[in-house]
Amino acid sequence: MSKTKQKYKRVLLKLSGEAFLGDRQYGIDPKFSEEMADQIKKALKTGVEIAIVIGGGNIFRGYAASTKGMDRATADYMGMIATVMNALALQDALEKKSVYTRVLSAIDMPKVAEPFIRRRAERHMEKGRVVIFAAGTGNPYFSTDTAAALRAVEMHCDVLLKATKVPGVYDKDPVKYKDAKKYAKLSYEEVLKKKLKVMDLSAVTLAMENELPIVVFDLLAKNSIVNAVSGKSKGTTVN
Repeated sequence: MSKTKQKYKRVLLKLSGEAFLGDRQYGIDPKFSEEMADQIKKALKTGVEIAIVIGGGNIFRGYAASTKGMDRATADYMGMIATVMNALALQDALEKKSVYTRVLSAIDMPKVAEPFIRRRAERHMEKGRVVIFAAGTGNPYFSTDTAAALRAVEMHCDVLLKATKVPGVYDKDPVKYKDAKKYAKLSYEEVLKKKLKVMDLSAVTLAMENELPIVVFDLLAKNSIVNAVSGKSKGTTVN
């Protein structure tokens, strides 16, 4: 199959843990993992190198638990472990479709994942393997949004693609307000000044300091990942 024209050479795809719920109330929907694997396999055929960071909110949200009395560091470590579970589920779905995949964890757990070593991750990607970064940054008090921005910068990705349940970034919640306005383009400064919910403060700041573009797109749209890696997303671009 011939490769289609690509806009990016290497991308970081940020997936929320909640997306892995599918039609469930808790845990991982294998059907959704399979659908993601199909899309990622198609995206690879465009010639782009793909790294992925997944949240863990479908299993455990560290910050939410800390607001209810749990020690914040303990809660965050539990959330990091949840991301490893999601990473392994996606790896399994991808490898069943003959896509070579490696899970690299920021927390050492050699029985289930390789340790995160930047040069090793780069070699995997150069060989066409999908690399899934698990366990966030390996440190409490940092979200998977920040982990995504950090890994994107470390891996010299051309763009950070954030998949959401809405078509882009709005001036207010589009689910609650029918007159919400979607932005086509934003600057990092506008995102910070207007306190728009693109990613958390540290993630946006890290992207800004390293001139890393962020594209927010609707994961549920048809061929959303393929369009995003090809630069054809109709979402919101932050740069």
